[in-house]
Amino acid sequence: MSGIPRRGLVLGAAALAAPAIARAQPSWPNGPIRLVAPFPPGGSADLICRLVQAPLQASLGVPIVIENRPGASGALGTAVVARGPADGQSFVLVFDSHVVNPALNPTLGFDPEKDLRAVMLVATAPMLVTTPVAKPYRTLAEVVTAAKAGADRISFGTVGVGSLAHLTMERLQQVTGTQMIHIPYRGGGPMSTAAMAGEIDLAVASVVGLGGQVGTSLRPLAQSGATRSPMRPDIPTIAEAGIPGVASEAFWGFCAPSGVPDAVVARFNAALASALAAPAVRQPLESQGCTVVASSPEAFGRFLQEQAAIWTRVVRERHITAQ
Repeated sequence: MSGIPRRGLVLGAAALAAPAIARAQPSWPNGPIRLVAPFPPGGSADLICRLVQAPLQASLGVPIVIENRPGASGALGTAVVARGPADGQSFVLVFDSHVVNPALNPTLGFDPEKDLRAVMLVATAPMLVTTPVAKPYRTLAEVVTAAKAGADRISFGTVGVGSLAHLTMERLQQVTGTQMIHIPYRGGGPMSTAAMAGEIDLAVASVVGLGGQVGTSLRPLAQSGATRSPMRPDIPTIAEAGIPGVASEAFWGFCAPSGVPDAVVARFNAALASALAAPAVRQPLESQGCTVVASSPEAFGRFLQEQAAIWTRVVRERHITAQ
């Protein structure tokens, strides 16, 4: 998480954006603004879009339309915005899979660095390794023991090939010398439903993605952050569970087509910062273990480059390809 301060950026982002906002063309926005959530309803990307929808409408004075475009670990919905007009009327909420999709799929159809520009890192969160309560596992160590006893026996679900949850579990298998079955889903909602039905042994996603099932139908075994989340202090980290060298955090952020003017990006960033400062938006995220960041566009751009370098290496070392 280098380069991104954790707290106190909401007001700072708005203040830094003020000069650019003053130069924004008065014609923007000139109609409804579309927020593309590249995952199905019920997942974390969809939730964040819906949390900021009303305050953005109030701030920008136009309807905010949410469009779910799931598929290809978020790449299909992201491509819609990347290939669309740079008029500032469409933004996409990218998830952690965004930084490795180019390595997974050489025929992606767009270049994230060239065709998109960073707008804001909204939030970060550790992921949870959970198991349905009907399963026998009480600790992550028990899962590893079972995996070592029977290759290909333990299954884990994530929101897609190349998602950070998937890569974290690949790294875990690498460190422990185990082999598990990866079951990719089209989003957090479908995965949680499958987990509750007992169709998979493990469900791995952010707390937001797993929703209210944690502690009810899903038993948490470990969290992926380098340290325990203050919102989930009772759940050990993967390292504390006896597996050092495995740490990661999910992230969510908005991007726009690369040609969108600086002034428009600055104004949208400021509107997002204002929305995220509101208790009605911030508290639901923090209550589920998210750290609200509300970064500047420049800081998010650097963050994306750093994350791409880290996780592309895991993709190559584990020979992961899009399925």
